[in-house]
Amino acid sequence: MITGSHTLLYSDDPAATRAFFRDVLELSFIETSPGWLIFATGPSELGAHPRTWPGRDEPVAQRHVVSLTCDDLDATMAALAARGARFAGEVWEQEYGRGIEVEVPGMEPLTVYQPSYAPAWER
Repeated sequence: MITGSHTLLYSDDPAATRAFFRDVLELSFIETSPGWLIFATGPSELGAHPRTWPGRDEPVAQRHVVSLTCDDLDATMAALAARGARFAGEVWEQEYGRGIEVEVPGMEPLTVYQPSYAPAWER
């Protein structure tokens, strides 16, 4: 029935955002019309989180979050940095893994993280 997910990210500079996904993240893509690139993002998973939880009484402002996962955060950061990526903030650690925000031209940063659990697509 459901075969995958299609993520839309809105950018103030779509050409620069697409170039980042193509040249820095090196995602494979198809071109559906001139300059209109649709990127393959590999396996995916979806979670439904509460907007509040114990210790956080103010609701999370976002309703949707897109994160990119990797097998080895340190190696991924080194490879991305070698291709010109810049990171916002420091590496963080949570019970679900460790990650960092990568700056994306034309839009807000995206989270890149190494899960500490076996991803849903591996089950």
